Amino acid sequence: MLSSRNDGPRRGRSFDSMSTGRLEKQHEVNKSASSKAEETKTLLPRKGNASTISCLKDEIGVLVKALHLFQENHLNTETRKRRNSELGLVDESNSDSQQLKETIKLLQKHLKLTEMDPKDRSSLPEYDLSDVPWFPKKISDLDKCANRVLMYGSDLDADHPGFKDNVYRKRRKYFADLAMTYKHGEPIPRVEFMTEEVQTWGVVFRELNKLYPTHACREYLQNIPLLSQHCGYREDNIPQLEDVSCFLKERTGFSIRPVAGYLSPRDFLAGLAFRVFHCTQYVRHQSDPLYTPEPDTCHELLGHVPLLADPSFAQFSQELGLASLGASDDSVQKLATCYFFTVEFGLCKQEGRLRAYGAGLLSSIGELKHALSGNANILPFNPEVTCKQECLITTFQDVYFLSESFEEAKGKMREFAKTIKRPFTVRYNPYTQSVAVLKDMPSISSVVEELRHDLDIVGDALQRLNKHMGI
Repeated sequence: MLSSRNDGPRRGRSFDSMSTGRLEKQHEVNKSASSKAEETKTLLPRKGNASTISCLKDEIGVLVKALHLFQENHLNTETRKRRNSELGLVDESNSDSQQLKETIKLLQKHLKLTEMDPKDRSSLPEYDLSDVPWFPKKISDLDKCANRVLMYGSDLDADHPGFKDNVYRKRRKYFADLAMTYKHGEPIPRVEFMTEEVQTWGVVFRELNKLYPTHACREYLQNIPLLSQHCGYREDNIPQLEDVSCFLKERTGFSIRPVAGYLSPRDFLAGLAFRVFHCTQYVRHQSDPLYTPEPDTCHELLGHVPLLADPSFAQFSQELGLASLGASDDSVQKLATCYFFTVEFGLCKQEGRLRAYGAGLLSSIGELKHALSGNANILPFNPEVTCKQECLITTFQDVYFLSESFEEAKGKMREFAKTIKRPFTVRYNPYTQSVAVLKDMPSISSVVEELRHDLDIVGDALQRLNKHMGI
């Protein structure tokens, strides 16, 4: 039976929807390479006099050709983005000026020499990292923080719909125990769901699917049929987390990890840094299928998972997580608020019409209708503004934030992440599923070598393409 409150203000939230007061309870334990040359990141030089060469001609493959010339003449280089989308190359070697001049002559048809900048950049200042909050360095480290549940789990508040239902409370403890004993690398236990649970899921699934064609974003609609095909998304079947996790790994490299309840923003965002989504497996109480005071499997599977299967959105989510590692409490709070108003309650515009991509909207019938009704207050997504907005829990949001695309939101969050004060940055290694802390020259030089190898691959591909096209 459908609840008469399906259009009311109450609706479920995932952990990151917690109010400021709840966030204070958290436990304190201590990029994708761009395809465009003008987005190349600065690589710090090792030492020696630096001669800046800038203003590359806008020609296909010119950056690769220039780098090859420098390498052939044993000159180490870095690339820098300059004004008006120009690109600069900087000599970071100890080579003599004559060798550099000869190389420059070879590059005259591609480059213009604009300035000489002789500075000693042989070392970086030493930083004291003892005050940096602890964060996981490898994916298995998530075992250390995934069980730090702040609320709910097997314990329910007195106003929870299932508080007086002993059968439901026992079922919740069963799911909590499964999550608390889970370790990285293990298959997620399969669950035989009760009839009442499947019926509750069915009500939510059926009612939301009536709205998706006109309210959900394009990427969401593209992935729902795939989830039906590969993971058993149906009105009469609750998908198994293990099947969903395997599907996501093949699509975007994301995986699912079961969790007992709310995690702190720091712990939850840390999981995203490793492309791990902490996901509840229990179902909301059957007395009110269209309301839940906490994240449940309906919210996770119908709200979050379809967009985690989109590569651009997955990368956006991971970059939010990477920015949080080792950040201050204040910075983590700002990132969590940006997450709340994008991943949970974000709006976008497609074909000139508003569409929802936030999981909190896509799993709430009442608020999904409200956000796209024309009566909601909608502002352009700006992290500097968004991070100061109050996150409401028991009512609809006062304001929603609109992004033209995931790429636009990702670009804005990248710039915002640069303002977070950390004496280092981090880089994710998908091969080892670990993060490297870039805080000194050896660690940075290692990344430089990897990027040069990638440039060699790109250069080879361009040469083969040019040969094939007869250029």
